[in-house]
Amino acid sequence: MPKFDVDTDTLAKLADLLTDKNLTEIELTQGDRSVRISRAAPAAAPMAYAAPVAAPAPVSAVVEAPIPAAVISANAVKSPMVGTVYLSSQPGAAAFVKPGDTVSEGQTLLIIEAMKVMNPIQSPRAGKVKEILVGDAQPVEYDQPLVVIE
Repeated sequence: MPKFDVDTDTLAKLADLLTDKNLTEIELTQGDRSVRISRAAPAAAPMAYAAPVAAPAPVSAVVEAPIPAAVISANAVKSPMVGTVYLSSQPGAAAFVKPGDTVSEGQTLLIIEAMKVMNPIQSPRAGKVKEILVGDAQPVEYDQPLVVIE
């Protein structure tokens, strides 16, 4: 088996990227060789209980029932990669789509930045945007549901 030389500077940069972007795994492939760096997801901190200071004021609003997980998985557009999601083309610009919008097949729903490359995520089918499951500039994992289209 041929010797596999590893560039420690590149490994250090990849490890820093994991931390900076809050990723759990990253893989670099060059030719027939690849390196995968992963880390365990941080454990959730225990929640502290704080007694309410005053009774909350009654809220008059219509609340939609949450979408069942089975519907999300069947109708969700999932992330094809690990990266950072952006809901608009640039800061301050209008979002590509919002809940209630009607989209056509191939229409850009959002962008995922991976390794400084902006990858448009397009709608696989025509339909209505029911819910956007991610926030702007949020890290996403491979196969994570992003947008529900009915």
